[in-house]
Amino acid sequence: MISHTTLGSNNLSNADAFYSSWLPELHAKKIYQSEQVIFWEFYGGGAKLAISKPYDGEPASNGNGTMLALQADSVQTVDKIYHLAIDAGANCEGKPGDRNPGSFYGAYFRDLDGNKLAVFFRVPPPTDIKVKT
Repeated sequence: MISHTTLGSNNLSNADAFYSSWLPELHAKKIYQSEQVIFWEFYGGGAKLAISKPYDGEPASNGNGTMLALQADSVQTVDKIYHLAIDAGANCEGKPGDRNPGSFYGAYFRDLDGNKLAVFFRVPPPTDIKVKT
């Protein structure tokens, strides 16, 4: 089980304002904050998101091919979060839309430190499909 995912930041105050502008739409709440790190917990507990200054004192950087994907409860929530993030300074990495028509709707953006995030809604499969065993 994953405890938490950490994204680095070079300006925790700016990161706090950025994530505070849209994470509540995913029913996340800030549960801890210090001068070093901010923790967000999602509805129902479980895995958390940490935004942190690097502990080694070096600048935060992002990895090529690294992305955090967060599940939304509807297509409308994906759209809303994307626009809130862009308004808060995110860079577009893919406007909201069907990525696998009929089953996966997502949007992609980079935060103020260049970390890539996706917000998506996965359409549940039909319940009347019979699987051969």
